[in-house]
Amino acid sequence: VGKFLASWIFLGLTLLLTFPIVFTVNFLGSPDNGVVLAAYVGSFLMAGSFLAVTCATSALTRSQVVSFIISVVICFALVLAGFEPAVEFMRSVAQFGDRLVDIIASFSVMTHFMNFQKGVLEIADLVFFGSVIVFALFSTAVIIRNLRTN
Repeated sequence: VGKFLASWIFLGLTLLLTFPIVFTVNFLGSPDNGVVLAAYVGSFLMAGSFLAVTCATSALTRSQVVSFIISVVICFALVLAGFEPAVEFMRSVAQFGDRLVDIIASFSVMTHFMNFQKGVLEIADLVFFGSVIVFALFSTAVIIRNLRTN
């Protein structure tokens, strides 16, 4: 958990370093700052989700390269599950029912991040990102505990 929090804080600081762009845009025009702030919150939560998944895959393997590849595949799947062309492809496949496709799409980070992009902070989206983070960190703790007992 300590490594995760340190990495997440570092990611948060890197996001804060992009904040001068917001000042520049405000100087040049009049954007909706609520939408900008919500997008920053969503970016921070999505980064935390990806980081937590990466911590879990890192605990699974000793090789950093293998951990990176597995993490990229899992995070890409979390993004792709809500990508509209992928959803439409799943709907066109006869074996998938619409209900199953909707369930798969609900596991996508993009489905939940879209509300942040619109400036909407919904509890369901906050719970989703929080659940992904907690589940991945819990999985990491279980994996490490099992490795230590063996």
